Amino acid sequence: MPSPSISSPWLTATPCIDADHPAVLAFARAHAHGSTDRERAVALYLAVRDGLRYDPYRIDLSPKGMTASTALEQGYGWCVPKAVVLAAVARAAGIPARLGFADVRNHMSTEKLRETMKTDVFVWHGYTELWIDGAWRKATPAFNLSLCEKFGLLPLEFDGIHDSLYHPFDRAGNQHMEYVNERGSFDDLPLEEIRATFAQVYPFWSPGGLDNGDFAADAERETGR
Repeated sequence: MPSPSISSPWLTATPCIDADHPAVLAFARAHAHGSTDRERAVALYLAVRDGLRYDPYRIDLSPKGMTASTALEQGYGWCVPKAVVLAAVARAAGIPARLGFADVRNHMSTEKLRETMKTDVFVWHGYTELWIDGAWRKATPAFNLSLCEKFGLLPLEFDGIHDSLYHPFDRAGNQHMEYVNERGSFDDLPLEEIRATFAQVYPFWSPGGLDNGDFAADAERETGR
């Protein structure tokens, strides 16, 4: 595959991957450290992973709620907005980026989340694909370091060479994450498809239904960490 050109869709701002938004540009300037795309991509990955708190209780599937700039301004997001943020700040830093999706069986959850979703399958789990040294590298910035410590998980690292995907087991050897269906790569966020699947798979879920909860506090209480 040839290297992306400056006019590539992987470098272009979109309504959700709003790489031209002032908040996105400022984040990229502040964190894209390094002399190579690989070094800058790794720095951006760590900044998104640990700088935005993972919170699946607050899912807003509106177009504004799914933008990179909104997640940055809020300081939190679930896996899809955090993947969108990484794609946006990478594009802002001149690193081609797109989104990847898969359905996963997630054993890192809370009683409140399990009761709401009625399943342990998370559809449209999002990650980011970054074009580095002539190839697409998968990066998953969802779980911040402090949350991994609460759940006893191995934090996901990214070196810009190998794909960064969820570990199948936690620190204690318990099953953590299983990829059950690959949905492919997308130049922009397929929001309408995500919304349609959510309505089908999670009929009991409603926007704002978990807003009165604290995911990190529930995780700490239920795991005893």
